Amino acid sequence: MTGFPAPKPAQIIRYEYLWETDAKAGREEGGKTRPVVVVLATQQDGDHLRVIVAPVTHAEPDDPRDGIEIPAATCKRVGLDDRRQWMIAAEVNAFTWPGPDLRPLPGQGAASVVLGYLPPNTFIRLRDRIAELGRGRRLRTVERG
Repeated sequence: MTGFPAPKPAQIIRYEYLWETDAKAGREEGGKTRPVVVVLATQQDGDHLRVIVAPVTHAEPDDPRDGIEIPAATCKRVGLDDRRQWMIAAEVNAFTWPGPDLRPLPGQGAASVVLGYLPPNTFIRLRDRIAELGRGRRLRTVERG
């Protein structure tokens, strides 16, 4: 998989996210392509990058501490629909970049996997909340290879 841009924190990318409930049910593939936010990208074993992403969903989290709403202006700027959207901080996927679950826009090149970026203050809120949940052992991670 060549041509994919390097992952960077705060990027919103197109990805086939695998929810923890689906992974526990034995599924290995996500149900649909969705936007996710790159939370962390770290170098491992030579030129391999390990990436952690948080999902974006229209479903408001049951516990408001588990999600952060994306500002409407950001949704519009990166091409998401006009419905309310949340980043889920309580659950992430981890995978080796680029990985088979990246989804460029149909008919466009690999670079189209990146939709845009979160504003710095919104990203910091997400990053800090994920770290807090991790320290409290409430962060669920689905390892995707």
